[in-house]
Amino acid sequence: MDITKTQQKFLRSKAHHLKPVLWIGQNGLTESVTAEIESALDHHELIKIKLRVGDRDLKNKTVADICQTTHATQVQSIGNIVSIYRRNDKQPVIDLPK
Repeated sequence: MDITKTQQKFLRSKAHHLKPVLWIGQNGLTESVTAEIESALDHHELIKIKLRVGDRDLKNKTVADICQTTHATQVQSIGNIVSIYRRNDKQPVIDLPK
């Protein structure tokens, strides 16, 4: 899903006050973690995930895997916390600007 710079800025401002809903640790991205991410995205559309997976390259690869698996878009990444967004077509929660 492609989002514009204006939409990304809007989502970053929305994500600022959120707390991480998932923590990914040493085991990395497992099927159960992926299922939890899917569930959280269906319910909230915009979530934060805290990653404790090692170095920067492994973190970036994990984030890319999450986005590819869940068909989500990375909104922001600061340190070990990443914000991702996926629109819920059945019941939209966030109304994005044009």
